[in-house]
Amino acid sequence: MGFQILSVLKNISIQRKDKTMPKRKPNKSLLKRFRITKNGKILRRRAGKSHILAKKNRKRKRRLGQVTTVAKSEIRKIQELM
Repeated sequence: MGFQILSVLKNISIQRKDKTMPKRKPNKSLLKRFRITKNGKILRRRAGKSHILAKKNRKRKRRLGQVTTVAKSEIRKIQELM
């Protein structure tokens, strides 16, 4: 009796399996912070321009306002989350 129930449950679970692997959701906060160029490079904003700007000189603040590319060591981590 118990064996018949197990075989029925096993057949049901086999029939429900999909052929494709499940897909991961993209990290929405990450998508807002990074952009991908046509060449495949990942762009980011520089940190340090939100507050305490009085002691930073003009040149430094101007440089902090520009976008830059992500380091090669971080690219793989970001792509997995996108």
